[in-house]
Amino acid sequence: MSRRQLDRGSPHLPGEGPGDDAGCTILHVDMDAFFASVEERDQPELRGRPVIVGGAGARGVVSAANYAARAFGVHSAMPMSRARRLCPQAAVVSPSHGKYGEVSAAVMQVLQSVTPEVEPLALDEAFLDVSGAVRRLGPPGEIAALIRQRVHAEQELTCSVGAASTKFVAKLASTHCKPDGMLVVPDDRVVEFLHPLPCGALWGVGDRTEEALKRLGLRTVGDIAHTPEAVLRRELGQALGAHLAALAWGRDPRPVVTSTPDKSIGHETTFDRDIADPEMIRRALLRLSESTAARLRATGQACRTVSVKLRRADFTTFTRSRTLPEPTDGTQKIYATACALYEAAGVERQRLRLVGVRAENLTDAATAPHQMTFLDEHGQAQRETGWTEADRAIDRVARKFGRGAVRPASLVRPEADAEPPSTP
Repeated sequence: MSRRQLDRGSPHLPGEGPGDDAGCTILHVDMDAFFASVEERDQPELRGRPVIVGGAGARGVVSAANYAARAFGVHSAMPMSRARRLCPQAAVVSPSHGKYGEVSAAVMQVLQSVTPEVEPLALDEAFLDVSGAVRRLGPPGEIAALIRQRVHAEQELTCSVGAASTKFVAKLASTHCKPDGMLVVPDDRVVEFLHPLPCGALWGVGDRTEEALKRLGLRTVGDIAHTPEAVLRRELGQALGAHLAALAWGRDPRPVVTSTPDKSIGHETTFDRDIADPEMIRRALLRLSESTAARLRATGQACRTVSVKLRRADFTTFTRSRTLPEPTDGTQKIYATACALYEAAGVERQRLRLVGVRAENLTDAATAPHQMTFLDEHGQAQRETGWTEADRAIDRVARKFGRGAVRPASLVRPEADAEPPSTP
């Protein structure tokens, strides 16, 4: 659910709670303020304070904010400079995407222990079809309560769970009960739940569509539901009109799909000032490669393709990619490839405002073949097995002491810390 939809109000469903959950076998599990909650868990001194996760520089962007910061109007994708003006007392924390990936993987393991029918949407949310787990674990409401209890016990984090017979209504339900709540919407109360909502709650209603609906005098989902579908098709287009007409009555035939793995994993950073120094660019590429590789390892994946994104001061953007002979989840191989792509792009002495590293063409790391050696950016042979052991050791230290407790020497220099990875 988008922040925009959250801001448009939520319906009141009398008698909220498990209720009659027969047939409500689609669950939507959504971690509460995920990035910020992980930081609060790992840094107890942050608890009770507004917390903003994101790039701290002048061009930084908010990745996440806890509920205390959201009360001041701070939200994701907001420029950090504006967030600081809205909430100057907030603690600003640099993202630790490798750590978030590890926590996400642990949460997904909890969900997959309930049912194999899990469809992750992002690091912090997923759909489940628990129809096959009812006989073993009880009705959907009890399964939702079990998930919430286990996530809290194992990760010291809270999540909100919505249960319904469709994905659309389940996701709205989880949004309605945030934070740290649960809501079951029985089939016979779907209309009661949906129709008081504003039009903007429907998937597919952006600003332009909402303006078109307002011109038709339609303000709520109920208004859309009681408008002839032919009128919606004529005014909004055939596909969108039919789509909104169906959603307004809670019709959503999409099943939970378990076979949609991540297409890519990556990070990018925008510098506080435009940078032309190749060594500073390479250090940024190393930071980004570290974060990207850590997320690959946390999710049990390896990549066959590495790409870089390079944006000049005039906003001209280049992307370059290279497919490797063998899949990898190693920091050094990803970094060496990223540096080679940067050098081949012909922008080494040009001023850059943004760089990014992305791992693509993903595969299961457990079954991926591994070559024993590779050449680094200086043409020196390196044993990947040795680097992999070092990466795993760093991951173990990071889980215990936090990402950044062990770092490459080149990243210890002050100027290397000017801007952390900011965007997944």
